[in-house]
Amino acid sequence: MEQTKARIREFLGRYVNSGQLADDQDMFASGYVNSLFAIQLVLFVENELGTPVADGDLDFDNFRSIDAVARFVAARAASSAHA
Repeated sequence: MEQTKARIREFLGRYVNSGQLADDQDMFASGYVNSLFAIQLVLFVENELGTPVADGDLDFDNFRSIDAVARFVAARAASSAHA
């Protein structure tokens, strides 16, 4: 999961000063990103992390923090492995 978090931090660093962003910090509430950026984040998760995002997954709670995104990716990988 740490490798996934590092990739998420790298992605965020292209758009925001993510060096000050804690893994559990709410990116939206803290003002680092906005709802429009959520689309870019979803596309990153799908295209760069190889994790499909279904309509039912489009919940801010899945993308609110670095930890949340990493957990989402890990959960999808685990469910794919069991399928």
